[in-house]
Amino acid sequence: MVNWADVGERIVQFRGTLGEIKRANGAFQAELRGVTEALNQPFGRVYQAPCSAVLGDGDCGVDLDAPGYFSEPLVEDVTDRKVLRFAGLDEFDDRWFEKGRVRVLTGKAAGLVALIKNDRLSGAGRRVELWQALGAEIAVGDQIRLEAGCDRRSETCRLKFNNIRNFRGFPHIPGEDWLMAYPAEGQVLDGGSLFNEGLAIYGGSGGE
Repeated sequence: MVNWADVGERIVQFRGTLGEIKRANGAFQAELRGVTEALNQPFGRVYQAPCSAVLGDGDCGVDLDAPGYFSEPLVEDVTDRKVLRFAGLDEFDDRWFEKGRVRVLTGKAAGLVALIKNDRLSGAGRRVELWQALGAEIAVGDQIRLEAGCDRRSETCRLKFNNIRNFRGFPHIPGEDWLMAYPAEGQVLDGGSLFNEGLAIYGGSGGE
């Protein structure tokens, strides 16, 4: 903050860097990141059941350009720049694109990317709903790219993408209920694997 009558009178109110910048509708938004932003960066790996990779990145390794993982149809119906409908696309299972991405290839909204909230296939066709409305108008006849989605579960990685070798989660890590359990009479506590109703609980990473 500066006193323009005497620029020597000034107070620093913020110090940091610019983060993500978005431009739309003749304006732009710039994210301000303070000097403590570096403390928010992850170091090492987080032990969690779901996968920590982003679908298609270097850790994941899935090729989203491979057949079966994308489609580039023309928009047949659109509502509020948020809901897209198609009469076809029945070659993909219900919810195949859920948690995936939409990329607009042509038209006024070309270049915009949005995340898919819902993907429903029914006898009336396919309905794709976005989490947020696109920042520009999208019209019937515009071409888009639908990319498959992933819910980060090991079953999805194995069955949908055949990529369990690259799974970056720990699907067998004990849950909170197990961690809060206490010893009970009759349990064998000899340092080996714990058993609950005949199911062994293991710690581990990757495949099943």
